[in-house]
Amino acid sequence: MTDQAQGPEDPIPGKPTSASRTTLSHIMTAAETNLLGTVHGGVIMKLVDDAAGAVAGRHSGGPAVTASMDEMVFLEPVQVGDLVHVKAQCNWTGRSSMEIGVRVLAERWNESTPAQQVGSAYLVFAAVDADGKTRSVPPVIPETERDQRRYQEAQIRRTHRLARRRAIKELRDRRAAEGLND
Repeated sequence: MTDQAQGPEDPIPGKPTSASRTTLSHIMTAAETNLLGTVHGGVIMKLVDDAAGAVAGRHSGGPAVTASMDEMVFLEPVQVGDLVHVKAQCNWTGRSSMEIGVRVLAERWNESTPAQQVGSAYLVFAAVDADGKTRSVPPVIPETERDQRRYQEAQIRRTHRLARRRAIKELRDRRAAEGLND
């Protein structure tokens, strides 16, 4: 059996959600705190981007870059000494883009209480080649009812992102036509 190069007409085989799902865990230290003594939101956002980037790279089989972050929600503050778990998975794929869903959980490092959800986010990544040009990604195959729900919700978020982008472009074009370049 010989390997053949995949042409543009050959579909890329899909990958199940579980193939790229990942968890990144990190103990929060005093170096990561803000003036209130809790962990900086930016520190959490970096962990979210790191975990999502790992999922995007795994799913696409190569480099992927962050295109956008939607709905970063902080539910509870994260404390010094918390063990933070960032769980990420590919929810949806387009031709070259992927939506990665992320849940952030925290638990006290020295207690046996269950981890509590402290945040969530949705990120869009674009798969790129060595020249930075977009490349095709495998379709994601939802495996569970929860994965299927996440896939459908991701399609709704994509529709809203595209509509928002179109509306903003139309407004800017209209303002430019009126000589209001700001």
